[in-house]
Amino acid sequence: MTSDSFSTRDQLTVDDKTYIIHRLDRVEGTARLPFSLKVLLENLLRNEDGKRITARQIEALAKWQPKHVEEQEIQYTPARVLMQDFTGVPCVVDLVAMRDAMGSLGGDARRINPLIPTELVIDHSVIVDVFGQPDAYLTNAALEFERNAERYQLLRWGAQTLDDFSVVPPDTGICHQVNLEYLSRVVFTRDTPEGTLAYPDTLVGTDSHTPMVNGLGVLGWGVGGIEAEAAMLGQPVSMLMPEVLGFKLTGELQPGTTATDLVLTVAELLRRTGVVGKFVEFYGPGVANVPLANRATIGNMSPEYGSTCAMFPIDEETLAYLRLTGRPEHQIRLVEAYAREQGLWHDPEREAEYSQTVELDLATVEPSLAGPKRPQDRVPLRIAPNAVCALLAGQSQAEALKVGLDAASDGSFPASDPISLAHDDPTDAPHSLADDSCEVAPWKPDPVPVTLADGTRFDIDHGSVVIAAITSCTNTSNPSVMIGAALLAKNAVEKGLVTKPWVKTSLAPGSRVVTDYIERAGLTPYLEALGFHLVGYGCTTCIGNSGPLIPEVSAAINDNDLTVCSMLSGNRNFEGRIHPEVRMNFLASPPLVVAYALVGSLHVNLTTEPLGTGFDGEPVYLHDIWPSPKTIESTIAENLHAEMFTEGYADVYAGDERWQGMDVPEGDTFEWQPDSTYVRKPPFFDNMKSDPEPLTDITDARVLALLGDSVTTDHISPAGAIAPESPAGRYLREQGVERKDFNSYGARRGNHEVMIRGTFANVRLRNLLAPDTEGGFTRDFTRSDGPVSTIYEASENYAEAGTPLVILAGKEYGSGSSRDWAAKGTALLGVRAVIAESYERIHRSNLIGMGVMPLQFPKGESAKSLGLTGEETFSITGLAGTDVPTQAVQVTATSPEGQTQTFDAVVRIDTPAEADYYLHGGILPYVLRQLL
Repeated sequence: MTSDSFSTRDQLTVDDKTYIIHRLDRVEGTARLPFSLKVLLENLLRNEDGKRITARQIEALAKWQPKHVEEQEIQYTPARVLMQDFTGVPCVVDLVAMRDAMGSLGGDARRINPLIPTELVIDHSVIVDVFGQPDAYLTNAALEFERNAERYQLLRWGAQTLDDFSVVPPDTGICHQVNLEYLSRVVFTRDTPEGTLAYPDTLVGTDSHTPMVNGLGVLGWGVGGIEAEAAMLGQPVSMLMPEVLGFKLTGELQPGTTATDLVLTVAELLRRTGVVGKFVEFYGPGVANVPLANRATIGNMSPEYGSTCAMFPIDEETLAYLRLTGRPEHQIRLVEAYAREQGLWHDPEREAEYSQTVELDLATVEPSLAGPKRPQDRVPLRIAPNAVCALLAGQSQAEALKVGLDAASDGSFPASDPISLAHDDPTDAPHSLADDSCEVAPWKPDPVPVTLADGTRFDIDHGSVVIAAITSCTNTSNPSVMIGAALLAKNAVEKGLVTKPWVKTSLAPGSRVVTDYIERAGLTPYLEALGFHLVGYGCTTCIGNSGPLIPEVSAAINDNDLTVCSMLSGNRNFEGRIHPEVRMNFLASPPLVVAYALVGSLHVNLTTEPLGTGFDGEPVYLHDIWPSPKTIESTIAENLHAEMFTEGYADVYAGDERWQGMDVPEGDTFEWQPDSTYVRKPPFFDNMKSDPEPLTDITDARVLALLGDSVTTDHISPAGAIAPESPAGRYLREQGVERKDFNSYGARRGNHEVMIRGTFANVRLRNLLAPDTEGGFTRDFTRSDGPVSTIYEASENYAEAGTPLVILAGKEYGSGSSRDWAAKGTALLGVRAVIAESYERIHRSNLIGMGVMPLQFPKGESAKSLGLTGEETFSITGLAGTDVPTQAVQVTATSPEGQTQTFDAVVRIDTPAEADYYLHGGILPYVLRQLL
């Protein structure tokens, strides 16, 4: 039963339809609040029940103080849940297992059912097996369906059995682009006995890039799958009132710079500022100069700079985008009327109260890359060759940037100035920069000859680009950079340029609308002439589904231990993610991806050196083929229209004949197949009792892994290829699965046996406990002298010995994807606690959701400063006899020689709801017991 302590219930009439709304202006002090907090406040007002959501929470949020944010827990109730299939499949597996457990405990299995709309888009499963040929898309789609039939059967069962659960079939688009173009309402409506409610569209998503929809004025962020499952089952998301950083935008982007360059600049600036766990909100006169697609690009990379969300307010640009994408006119009028009535309409002259502010003049943005290991490590395009040479020579990221900037600086071109690549007048000359040869770094070329099957010969070397992929939700949603890439391809082909033969090229748009407008503009043949054939509609390379390299190139890399590069228009470039054989990965705009395919190397300076030789024998430079903003804008205007969206999404849930023809079992519970290697009943509810066991201290635990800074969820639970000799690979072979059918870790997330064996199995993981190894290795102290073993095998021995485990880590532990299997796998390996210097928001929450305690070293301390080697045994006291400690516990480390040291570790269980989850052994047992 809802309450209305502040008498905010009112009506809003749009056209001839009347809606019930909860007026924000009836709560004192709301006018000064940031846009995002107003949305949260409305959420509390509408869902106030006097128990979980109280007048106290509403008052606290209304009185929010930007400089002194009260540690007040509030409950966020999203309007809907968004999923992709890598995280969606394990969510459905968990729900099915919960139905089984509910029945075993004497409850009604049908109570395990979504209570809010849940929309899943199958977008993570297509792999680039075939590229550079006309049938690439159809072949990859057929292979995808063949490999994933068991997973898709589970999702089809869920769509027909679970309430309010919809599935967008494979080969349709990427969840975030589909969300932006079709699923988002901006203002949500729901029929009730009292009338139709209207309220802000809000969501949580099981993908960290859910904030892409923030660009549309929709509040949402990424959560782990287990937290999303709880939200589906009616549990509010527990959170502390956030700090809100105001990001003021002024000026305009200069010709030659793209939305990608902007977002890489924003990511660098905000990661440096420090916004982990905070809200970011854009405001100011420059907002009007940022097209909706660019806003979405910025919101998309919110997890790359660590913020919970990155909101843009509602304005005329929002309405224009809704109209462009074919939303009904009444809905658009409702959005405008509601936003204006509730103070959610952007006023460029008004500045809300913010915890802190930063400012960016858009005119200072310059063409950039980011990499080779983190998205926030921006590298100006003009210094890329020098920076790469320095990196290859073993210098750090900071040293490499300094080398590049020093070499490029001749006193006439400040580092912060943008480089103009676009010229409407072909007689314009490019900027002149200093010579950027690789001689600035002590690294020398060592070319390796390669001969392809067709007789083509060439050399590759450290720094060669072997993957050039137009991929990912980040940029393929943006017509300006997609048309820009296609026009650049046209200009290159007409000049006589060709792609280097060692580069694997691919085009994987986020929706079918993208290929429609490129085709309509007559630009598809030019992309295909350079090898950028359509390979699928999905995440592909960005998620690690890049597929095999050209075989002869792969052999040369492995035989000569080459450090080669990928260039992708994505948002993630963490170690081991893109391809196990590619150590350096750079993010760039789609036009620059095409340009790097033409040169095939990071050693070419695209701002000063030719890309190749044209038909006329003259050198061709990047500025010769870079399309002007005017040409890009006119091409978009002529070829992108609303009916393309309405027609493209008219039957979005239907699927092709393979999807429609699947044999889907009936019944309220799923029929587990004991021989399945994709979908197995998980052990999370085995032997579960109706009441939780009391907490106990952790005694004589061993260290499973001692890790450094910036360990990502990709390091903990990789999504890409499964190595044949890894524990997961050996398991699959034992089940009779051939190597060609291994698929990926991401696709195998419905099988806990694979995922346990794949936890901490990233090929680039460095466990300092086993210092001379790379990959999923540790030392096993159940055996004398602690020999090196795989992490999985060691965990089995520790489990047999009854030894609990801990992880020691550095700063930003668990950054990256909202990958719940990074926490699930950690828990199933027997890890009871993680002790880190700091955590990224989602992974910390996921650990609690799986009953693993996240602890933090005392401020200023670390494993290194405390002299911990990982050979110690650890005891954690202060848990037994409590209802979960919320301040600190005592940790005692005992060395092999018997010496002890004790420190107080901060308990990172931040809210009372999180304490409840931990007490119950995780969020899913908690929810199940509540439903009982």
